[in-house]
Amino acid sequence: MELLGDYESWFSLWSLLCPGEEKRVGTRTVYVGNRPTSETDAFIAQKYCDNRIVSSKYTVWNFIPKNLFEQFRRIANFYFLIIFLVQAIVDTPTSPVTSGLPLFFVITVTAIKQGYEDWLRHRADREVNKSTVYIIENSKCVKKECEKIKVGDIVEVRDNETFPCDLILLSTSCGDGICTATTASLDGESNSKTYFAVRETASLCTDEAIDSLTATIECEQPQPDLYKFVGRMNIYTNQDIKARSLGPENLLLKGATLKNTRKIYGVAVYTGMETKMALNYQGKSQKRSAVEKSINAFLIVYLCILVSKATICTTLKYVWQSNPANDEPWYNLKTRKEKESFKILKIFTDFLSFMVLFNFIIPVSMYVTVEMQKFLGSFFISWDKEMYDEEIKEGALVNTSDLNEELGQVEYVFTDKTGTLTENTMEFIECCIDGHKYDDTVDGLSVIDGCGGSFGKAAKEKEELFLRALCLCHTVQIKKECQTDGLVSSPDNKCTYVSASPDEIALVNGAKKYGFTYMGIENDIMKIKNQRNELETYQLLHVLNFDPDRRRMSVLVKSHTGKIFLFCKGADSSMFPRVALEEIERIKVHVEQNALDGYRTLCVAFKELSQDEYDQMNKQLDEAKMALQDREEKLSKAFDDIEADMHLLGATAVEDRLQEQAAETIEALHAAGMKVWVLTGDKLETAKSTCYACRLFQNNTELLELTTKTLEEYQRKEDRLQELLLEYHRRLVQEAPKPKGGLKRSWSGSQDYGLIIDGSSLSLILSSGCSSSHYKNIFLQICQKCTAVLCCRMAPLQKAQIVKMVKNIKGNPITLSVGDGANDVSMILEAHVGIGIKGREGRQAARNSDYAVPKFKHLKKLLLVHGHLYYVRIAQLVQYFFYKNLCFILPQFLYQFFCGFSQQPLYDAAYLTMYNICFTSLPILAYSLLEQHINIETLIANPKLYMRISDNAMLQWWPFLYWTLLGAFEGLVFFFGVYLLFQNPALEGNGQVYGNWSFGTIVFTTLVFTVTLKLALDTRYWTWLNHLVIWGSLAFYVIFSIFWGGIIWPFLKQQRMYFVFSHMLTSVSVWLAIILLIVVGLYPEILLRLTKNIKAANQKEHPLSSCSLKPPAITLSLGVIKKVQLQLPMLISYRELENGYLSRLDGEEYNLNPLLSSLELYE
Repeated sequence: MELLGDYESWFSLWSLLCPGEEKRVGTRTVYVGNRPTSETDAFIAQKYCDNRIVSSKYTVWNFIPKNLFEQFRRIANFYFLIIFLVQAIVDTPTSPVTSGLPLFFVITVTAIKQGYEDWLRHRADREVNKSTVYIIENSKCVKKECEKIKVGDIVEVRDNETFPCDLILLSTSCGDGICTATTASLDGESNSKTYFAVRETASLCTDEAIDSLTATIECEQPQPDLYKFVGRMNIYTNQDIKARSLGPENLLLKGATLKNTRKIYGVAVYTGMETKMALNYQGKSQKRSAVEKSINAFLIVYLCILVSKATICTTLKYVWQSNPANDEPWYNLKTRKEKESFKILKIFTDFLSFMVLFNFIIPVSMYVTVEMQKFLGSFFISWDKEMYDEEIKEGALVNTSDLNEELGQVEYVFTDKTGTLTENTMEFIECCIDGHKYDDTVDGLSVIDGCGGSFGKAAKEKEELFLRALCLCHTVQIKKECQTDGLVSSPDNKCTYVSASPDEIALVNGAKKYGFTYMGIENDIMKIKNQRNELETYQLLHVLNFDPDRRRMSVLVKSHTGKIFLFCKGADSSMFPRVALEEIERIKVHVEQNALDGYRTLCVAFKELSQDEYDQMNKQLDEAKMALQDREEKLSKAFDDIEADMHLLGATAVEDRLQEQAAETIEALHAAGMKVWVLTGDKLETAKSTCYACRLFQNNTELLELTTKTLEEYQRKEDRLQELLLEYHRRLVQEAPKPKGGLKRSWSGSQDYGLIIDGSSLSLILSSGCSSSHYKNIFLQICQKCTAVLCCRMAPLQKAQIVKMVKNIKGNPITLSVGDGANDVSMILEAHVGIGIKGREGRQAARNSDYAVPKFKHLKKLLLVHGHLYYVRIAQLVQYFFYKNLCFILPQFLYQFFCGFSQQPLYDAAYLTMYNICFTSLPILAYSLLEQHINIETLIANPKLYMRISDNAMLQWWPFLYWTLLGAFEGLVFFFGVYLLFQNPALEGNGQVYGNWSFGTIVFTTLVFTVTLKLALDTRYWTWLNHLVIWGSLAFYVIFSIFWGGIIWPFLKQQRMYFVFSHMLTSVSVWLAIILLIVVGLYPEILLRLTKNIKAANQKEHPLSSCSLKPPAITLSLGVIKKVQLQLPMLISYRELENGYLSRLDGEEYNLNPLLSSLELYE
């Protein structure tokens, strides 16, 4: 009880030291080693989740009900389920098998696919959960399964092993409490990160020593942010409690891998599904493509056609039966009372029967075919060798296959700059010290930035102070192997610098060029070698870490003479307000010149602190670091107070080179009709220089600026901003000549405009208020008239706001965001399509994107080739499915006019069932995976071809109407052609008469051959697989029909198809009729193609027409005209010139080029 009273006293004292902490909520207390803090305390084991990882969606018990529930939430599946139930309950003309079997096929294929994917997740979970880990129990290292780890267990992890849960680092085998780890599986960052143990536990390097530790950890409840952690450790020693703050630098995350350290000890704080890695499993919001929306619209149209057909047939049935001669036969006459009873129910039943009879007009198998096309098609992106990067040994990655076709519809591209357009490999170029510019020479020759052009150097004291600041103000570690006796550090050894930021490594290497070499850190002592080859030591007191809001970082160090210094480096916008004005002028001109040259600039400052000043700052920092509530806000305030009244030493210039072919890629995107916006956090001058270098802005581009610089001279910035918006709107929108023909992807006439805006100006435009909404619309109209837009000084949230704003403008243009860092994730998730670059800033962008590519240059092929082809393929697939089903059902509808609307099926049940599943499904699937209507080289060489399919051109209402009319025409030809053939029912010499099943079989045979040959006619790119599925499907139909009609099936009550097909083939008249009807059905299509090819053949030769295209060719002999070699048209689109997709294309070039002038309806 006495000890307990002491503990309460300590807690009361702690509450006085940290006021408000006693009211905190949302924290957990972890007992290290699951031991009480004193022997007299009763320890009650706390209940936390175990360390099992569960990423799977289903179990053995819930797979069937859960999967069925999810599948029948889709309207199409639910519709066919209702149809199946109607067939099973109501006396309908067709068997329930005809709709039940296709539905069962679709449900089964989808369930197998989802079940297999979930099985893979189960297998991966099992491998992780059953892996071996080492836990310290009773001073011994015990081997256990990973899933057996509990919160509070002390875990031993060895070199190159993965951390099994989220651990607080206690000690390392090196004895200094420092270890490095890679987090590639979390954020993909290849650079090693450094983690630290608290000073009191760092020396506990053995199993016995670490097991003797008595401590508790108070920390926040689990949350998914990988880079945030708030906690503190209370260490109990001889009735004394020492509290130490814990942050992200102490937390080893599950999934990270230990590097260059023999072993470490850590205590588990988050396990299983509460680890940060598991909390990041949550899926992204579902994105829907424009093709899905078109499918739904077309589905509604065909549903209306279905209801109309059923209504017409039901009405005409009762009209027809109103004639007594057409009613019941004389032997089955009903009384009037019998006729009138249940009349409404009979009408409704008849309506349902007709709905069932015609329901095959709705293509249920289209959904599973589209899913298979998207899933299998995504592999072609991953397998593309031209998108494989040898440097990182990786290719493109597809995170979602639902948006393949959306890559062919992009109108706006939003891109980050650093790491996306540039390499993010930093190289130190030059520096400025006290106004003197130092170039990259051994002796440090410098030239003054000014009018005099004289030569000189900064004072030796400032020069050395600046270089010391570069050597000390960073978080760089030296990569060396950890030995059992500690860290071996020799000044003569060649050392490799390791840091999460490439900028810091470039600056340390820059200081090395001028004679100051960073030698590493050991036990909080930083070592540097100066120009005189002397070793200097500094005690590291505090690190004020970099964050995007402050845009700077600082260190507090103590020299061997006892002097305390604050060294700070950061962006000029965050540093200039914290230094003296007279010091700014000497540096500012140098910083601005470097920014114009395209370099990344950082300013360096310092101040010397007295012991009293440091003690006060140290107390403020410790209080902020120990807080569990609002720690970030308290730290931010402490940092602001400390980083004030500094002295500016100089600035650095680091070059981040453009990525290979970045300029050519942006030019290609512009030529394809896309508008490219650069959204970056860099300063205006640097970003502008990069935009010129990558040809976003051309030399003749007139730049319009809405930046702080254009507003700072005015007291009311809002008023000036509104004036500029109105002026730009008048020039670009009101006074600009209207483009002819209502061009949709056009810019303002012959003059190119570019807009530059910064974050503060954007905040003014987006601020709440009615007038702001008006000016936001004006701003958007200006942006739409600009060829390119540069947004600089952007916060991550502002990037997402811009994408959302453009995404929601009139017309809902398709947007694409591309970035490489964690600050780009918000805009990647906001855009219709998100592209992640597998860059050096980590893989958070790649993990959260829909597609990931190694380099920005790969965006060109991804959009212009893969996007173009995928859109054309799936558009063809969708239109073809509706077309072939209309051809299929229209003869069934017409047949009702000749059978007294008796709901007699025209086709056999086997044909009804297998038409969409077997006879016509594989050819269109192969086509939608392999077709190349224009070869890949031509698509890359001519980006303007991308505009021909823009704005969902092939799934608009006019192409849909064309396909529908074509299907209706062919359906009429099939039915009435066979009807005319049957005017003489005796089609054989022996006078044998054919029946209704023969009639339906002839129609069906003509139908299957015609729709399959139609697809063959559309195919430009033939492979062995196309030949196999097209001719194989026709052969399978013939073989099946012979087999189906050649056997007496014991499970069938009616053998109505027995010998029908074989008997039909013995008639020469039937053979001739089928061939003739196929030709007549395809005649409009062939005529349209030949007419356009004759026109194309007579066109003047154009450079684009000389490209190596290899379509099928047709040779015709046209009477007195010489033989003409006709090639099937290459470009498949519906749009004409007037619709505006050729905004920058010369009219004469358009007319002369058969590729661009082909206005073929791509059926």
